Amino acid sequence: MKLGIHAYAWCKEWDNTQLHLIERAKNLGLDFIEIPLMLIDRYDSEAVKERLDELKFEGCTSTVLFEDTDITSSDSDIRKNGVEYLKKCIKATHDSGMKNFSGVIYSQHIKQLDQKPSEQDYKWSADCLRQAADYAGDFGVSIGIEPVNRYETYLINTCEQARMLKDMIGRDNVMIHLDTYHMNIEEKSFYDATILAGKDLMHYHLCENDRGIPGTGLVNWDDIFRAL
Repeated sequence: MKLGIHAYAWCKEWDNTQLHLIERAKNLGLDFIEIPLMLIDRYDSEAVKERLDELKFEGCTSTVLFEDTDITSSDSDIRKNGVEYLKKCIKATHDSGMKNFSGVIYSQHIKQLDQKPSEQDYKWSADCLRQAADYAGDFGVSIGIEPVNRYETYLINTCEQARMLKDMIGRDNVMIHLDTYHMNIEEKSFYDATILAGKDLMHYHLCENDRGIPGTGLVNWDDIFRAL
């Protein structure tokens, strides 16, 4: 197990002015830094790789989809745009010397519907993510599905739903990314959800129910680490 930190602990977006955070994370004694790719056109893979190599440090990436990259949109052009965006993120991950890319990559972030998601919503998501997974496989990159709470997505709120989507995609390099903040809202058991992810657990965001310091809130850390 490796322990890292999300760059969002210090910044709200990433470009080359944030490269110093890689060294800051290393100096804290951590194993890696997670870098957000929401502003993919401002992301400099070469500069990130150079800094990681210089410091002998590791990284991973993550993102969310927006309205114009929503792979559950009824507009096929928007779904296509979403796949292209995911491919850009995967290529940027690989070019930075990283192997893991995850996040809310299955539907638009903060998308609300007046009804529960349909089979078509899941099929659109799975079909698009299968294309992304096949592309990622060519680069040796794994992609992780991150369930988030009902106020941030209508599609994947629990580990069980993430596993269902993974099975629909049908690719070995599709994995699961859990987050204790969201699990505190959506899961009945931290232990059971972690066990359900099993060997497909790629990444785990550790924070309290209020996004605070682990051990200062309501999250059941004993159950989580027992499961791990």
